[in-house]
Amino acid sequence: MTDRFDHHVLGIGNAIVDVLSLTDDAFLVSEGLAKGSMNLIDTERAEALYAAMGAATEASGGSAGNTVAAIGSLGGQGAFFGKVCDDTLGRFYRHDMRAMGMTFDTAPLPPDATPTARSMILITPDGERTMNTYLGACVELGPDDIDEKIVAGSAIAYFEGYLWDPPMAKDAFRKAADISHAHGRKVSITLSDSFCVDRWRDEFLSLIKDGSVDILLANDAEIKALYQTADLDTALRAIQVDCPLTAVTHSEKGCHVISSDGIVPVPTTPVERLIDTTGAGDMFAAGFLYGHALGLPNEAAAAIGNLAAGEVLGHIGPRPQRNLHQLAQQAGLL
Repeated sequence: MTDRFDHHVLGIGNAIVDVLSLTDDAFLVSEGLAKGSMNLIDTERAEALYAAMGAATEASGGSAGNTVAAIGSLGGQGAFFGKVCDDTLGRFYRHDMRAMGMTFDTAPLPPDATPTARSMILITPDGERTMNTYLGACVELGPDDIDEKIVAGSAIAYFEGYLWDPPMAKDAFRKAADISHAHGRKVSITLSDSFCVDRWRDEFLSLIKDGSVDILLANDAEIKALYQTADLDTALRAIQVDCPLTAVTHSEKGCHVISSDGIVPVPTTPVERLIDTTGAGDMFAAGFLYGHALGLPNEAAAAIGNLAAGEVLGHIGPRPQRNLHQLAQQAGLL
């Protein structure tokens, strides 16, 4: 992409404050939680789980929000559409996004309305995270929150699969995708997690096959869930037919980039110490999409994605703690 744009990536997703806590498998069993899952919960369950979990750290999160924040750390320009309430957590979230230089102008709900979303993220010793999400104000994101000028000026409009849970967000997606394509831009979506795929498989496949999606991001579990197969090669060959460009991650093994040019593995350097996998996929998306927006070859963009994901694995929290642009420069990737 060589034409002028105001933002490299526009993220559209659920604006969620993450509440992160270290725990063990026994606690997950006692709470009836499937390890590695993302569970949507109501207010009562959110309060009960928060009371039961151990000491916690609060951090601005949400899949697309994390990706846009990482775009800033990479040295790019990002924007975000997401709904918060004008409450303490909402103001905290808005400040975080703007402090990183991101454009975040979505009008908040009034203080007495539905509270800002939060996700209780339980991290076991193996670094796996189990998410329990109260969507709160997120469900109010709709077509009226889509700013046409920002969409038109963004190289890539990036949507998280979790948007398919709040009903109005689907209309917001379609409006933004139409605007993006009308201005010659690209549309990307992440499948978010295999449970999300199970809920919305048919609709995701329809979006991919009808040309609404130009760039698909997924991990190996999600892509296999999409095509209902236990064989990764089968899933990769299927998505090669259905989508112009796909990147499928494989944890410490790196990723595959799939396009009409072939199915290309891109290895990564394993992290020295795995602390927390929260946000790893979001960081990969940031690196890959930023590289694509710069016009880099697909493999080079994937290498930046692998590097960004590796940084977030080494600490608690879903967003980078070191400057990703400097890390990429040191690695010769930017």
